[in-house]
Amino acid sequence: MNFIPALEKEFEQNRNVENAFAMSQYMRNKFAFFGIRTTKRRELFKEIWKQNQQEVHHHSVQIAQTLFDKPEREFHYCAIELLIKEKKKTYSISDIEWIEKLILQHSWWDSVDTIAKYILGAYLQQFPTETENVITRFSSQESIWLHRSLILFQLGYKQKTNSDLLFWLCSKYANSSDFFIQKAIGWALREYAKTNPEAVLIFVNSNKLKPLSTKEALKNSGSLKIM
Repeated sequence: MNFIPALEKEFEQNRNVENAFAMSQYMRNKFAFFGIRTTKRRELFKEIWKQNQQEVHHHSVQIAQTLFDKPEREFHYCAIELLIKEKKKTYSISDIEWIEKLILQHSWWDSVDTIAKYILGAYLQQFPTETENVITRFSSQESIWLHRSLILFQLGYKQKTNSDLLFWLCSKYANSSDFFIQKAIGWALREYAKTNPEAVLIFVNSNKLKPLSTKEALKNSGSLKIM
């Protein structure tokens, strides 16, 4: 296969040590970086992808998993973007296996949130009857990243949001002391408030959420206030 070696070569040639240091610091030194800014990274990625379209199309999951095994964060971003495009509306039910693996691998908010919204969310739109199974599967594990993914997967659903499910998940994790869970609850509610602000306000007023969750939920609510 040519795609990954070609991408590695381009990224190495565009390495920027100063940027890499700053990027790593921003991510609390959890990941190594080439130091390639997003716009440039996507330009390089797009060109290599274009040159290897058939390979990427037929081996998208394998390629993405190989990229995710590498230490540099730019590879992880590429893997996610590749899967978002290549797997759109073509998921298989068994794909939840690698979706879960990606959420749990090199977990941090930047990767998890994108996977939750654009991959897990798309998967469950294609297979809505699997929602209960995925909730049971993810919630039975201790990973905050799986739990955060459950709270956030409907971020792009808008009018198609299952509000009962969203509110139930927010209630389920409402007592969590974890920052990322509290933040996710607020974010999910704030996003749904763009579609149904009254329902969100009623939910916030009727449930004892953590202060951070409440603050985030009502951040852009204008005249809507907690009672």
